Amino acid sequence: MGDVAMTVPVICGMIKKYPAVKITVLTKSFTAPIFTDIPNVSVFIADVKGRHKGVVGLWKLYKELKNLEIDVVADLHHVLRSTILKQYFRLSSIPFVQLDKGRTEKRTLIDPERSTFKPLKTTFCRYADVFNTIGYTIADNEMQTLLPRKIPNSFSDFSRKGNYQLIGIAPFAAFKGKMYPLELMEIVIDQLNKTNKYKIILFGGGAKEIELLTNWEKQYENCTNAAGKLSFSEELALISNLKLMLAMDSGNAHLAAMFGVPTVTVWGVTHPYAGFYPFGQPESNALLSDRKKYPAIPTSIYGNKYPDGYDKVMETISPDVVVLKISELLANKV
Repeated sequence: MGDVAMTVPVICGMIKKYPAVKITVLTKSFTAPIFTDIPNVSVFIADVKGRHKGVVGLWKLYKELKNLEIDVVADLHHVLRSTILKQYFRLSSIPFVQLDKGRTEKRTLIDPERSTFKPLKTTFCRYADVFNTIGYTIADNEMQTLLPRKIPNSFSDFSRKGNYQLIGIAPFAAFKGKMYPLELMEIVIDQLNKTNKYKIILFGGGAKEIELLTNWEKQYENCTNAAGKLSFSEELALISNLKLMLAMDSGNAHLAAMFGVPTVTVWGVTHPYAGFYPFGQPESNALLSDRKKYPAIPTSIYGNKYPDGYDKVMETISPDVVVLKISELLANKV
């Protein structure tokens, strides 16, 4: 989901710079709402578990896409499925340009014996490189964020209560190596709750996550849980109205950033240098684990691998630091 959200600033910039271009986004049904109301952008659903499953299904998908009279394909994913599609498109001589994921550089970055430590090309630049190759240049400063959407009715009253600022908190990540300890996150929530300056909206998914967030909602009067209550489209609209999002190195950070929402991210065994830093966010919004104490960071690109003794790296980021960063950013928005 994060990778899909990161395409948005590039696509929006493309549409603004080249208004005669029509873009068809091939994506799964769940992520389709990300592209709602972007001018000149339509969505084609890839039913990879149904009619587009397997090699035969991808052939059907190719035939359906070919009927759209596509002039060129920009593959911003570069996985096995899209590589198979590339072979089919060759039969039609339709240009098909694939993303360079920079796998070699990323392997070097996570090597504990690395000789250098410097930022890699951002994912946004890698996406732009694909469009550049097909003849549509797009620079960093030409990329765009989305406008806010209408806040869901179920949260409209909540957002207007008193002189509060809306904060989103997404405490979960796909892997433990990217997730701030929940006991520390609860301290953050407790401190923010006690200020009575903010309304905190909790984001997540899955039964266990919803159970935890519901308990926090009951415990802290300025908290409400959005998980399990909204469609994905409604959740995006809610995120677009936040004054700030606190998230891990995860999809929710990118969803907030694609709307231009100030986004504070907490980093464990991954690192912004891998190129997955949320769009348009100052470097100071990244709260990093202590690399002096844990020099092997980043130990993986996705947070799924870390050596012995690196399971508590995020404990080097104190809740006070997180709360201070949020308070500073929101004080500047008053």
